[in-house]
Amino acid sequence: MSDVAAILETMDYKNVLKYFTEISKVPRGSGFNQKISDYLVEFAKEQGLEYVQDELLNVVIYKPATPGYEKHTPVIVQGHMDMVCVTAEGVSHDFENEALELFTEGDWLGAKGTTLGGDDGIAVAFGMALLADKTISHPALEIVITTDEETGMYGAKALNPELLKGRQMINVDSEDEGMVLVSCAGGLRTTGTLPLRRINEEGVELTLHLHGLLGGHSGAEIHKYRISAVYQLARLLFDVKRKLEAENSGYLLTSFTGGEKDNAIPTAAVAKILVAPEEKETLRNVIGECMELYQKELSSREPGMKLTISEEEGNFAAIHPMDFEKLLFLLMQAPNGVQMMSKEIEGLVESSLNLGIFEMSEEAATIHFSVRSSVSSYKYFVRDRLTYLFEFLGGECESGSEYPAWEYKKDSALREKFIEVFKEFYGKEPKVEAIHAGLECGLICEKIPEMDIVSIGPDMRDIHTPQERLSISSSVRVYRFVEALLAAMSDE
Repeated sequence: MSDVAAILETMDYKNVLKYFTEISKVPRGSGFNQKISDYLVEFAKEQGLEYVQDELLNVVIYKPATPGYEKHTPVIVQGHMDMVCVTAEGVSHDFENEALELFTEGDWLGAKGTTLGGDDGIAVAFGMALLADKTISHPALEIVITTDEETGMYGAKALNPELLKGRQMINVDSEDEGMVLVSCAGGLRTTGTLPLRRINEEGVELTLHLHGLLGGHSGAEIHKYRISAVYQLARLLFDVKRKLEAENSGYLLTSFTGGEKDNAIPTAAVAKILVAPEEKETLRNVIGECMELYQKELSSREPGMKLTISEEEGNFAAIHPMDFEKLLFLLMQAPNGVQMMSKEIEGLVESSLNLGIFEMSEEAATIHFSVRSSVSSYKYFVRDRLTYLFEFLGGECESGSEYPAWEYKKDSALREKFIEVFKEFYGKEPKVEAIHAGLECGLICEKIPEMDIVSIGPDMRDIHTPQERLSISSSVRVYRFVEALLAAMSDE
């Protein structure tokens, strides 16, 4: 037994943490769901339970009601099996074949050098624990674990509603204990492409590596106004270009990349710029002046931000100056971050977008955005604004992976039962809130309009980043609360 497993065993309850460590050994990144889906199927077989594994590799596992709960309609416990796969700088990890390396730090569980996948591995662990436990009281359970939530909610979109008899659902995909979510934003993904021409030039190529930014989830943490490494590096290119032009000098761009996932705020970006050998030192000095200014400006918001520079002489394929100007204009004008705050709910972001991935080939720059809004018309306005900008500059835009908002249900028997049991369990009122991040609840409600849903989860921090942490004690408490909630749903 590893040290982490031994530590967690002393803190575990009903094998919740054990199951989480077990699934952390199974590759489950978005886009490669086969192994974790098959793992859940084998688990269902071991427990002697009926199950369905569909074409999208969603898994639904059924557990009969215990005595006294047979007349209650089945209760769905739902989450997703995939995780966002991001590594820390300098870390190499094969997410398709290698297990995560877990560690504990006080009450927090993390993964060394990578995302942890608490989002939404903890839902899988909860489901497994509920299915395996023969001592708890509950209505019939339908444990629904979907695929590819993080990249477009494709599993939930394809889920056949006829597989579900339940009309009350506990979604376990939230990150704050003591809070029950009752509404979330909808969203879509937009990809813009700008064609680039190249010219061959000799000189010194400087590689500018901006790194150490905090990043975060583009829905759950967009309101913290964390700096995007892509936009910050684009600002550096812009400021340096203007300063050099004032001195009748300049540089060319050969490459620009940044970000790993469109729903994660980029923590690092790399640009390569070309300059004549005799102007290299001037360029370095101007870059240094700009970075000194940024670090003073952003010291409290991004204390870890750093720029490293390396250089190489030779002949390089640089972007044509006119196309570089277009690209820089696009980056300076493209919207990013919070666009509108809610008028109804104080402190809630209504609409936002995140430039999550910037890629560059020999022929084009490709930029991936995640757009979120609880107001459909504004979501489409942001999409159309991006399309207009790209097309104006000679590029094009495509949108897809759309998912609906989960609208607040005025009359909710499940929410009322949740609040009643919560007050008994915790001795206080829960926070009833909406969230800007997208959840699969909207898609489920679209398929089954009468579905009554609450979303809960244990404390997590910095999801979608290598700093992701899951609270051990909170995971145990929230699971015990789910037990209490299910037990309160008797036939009486």
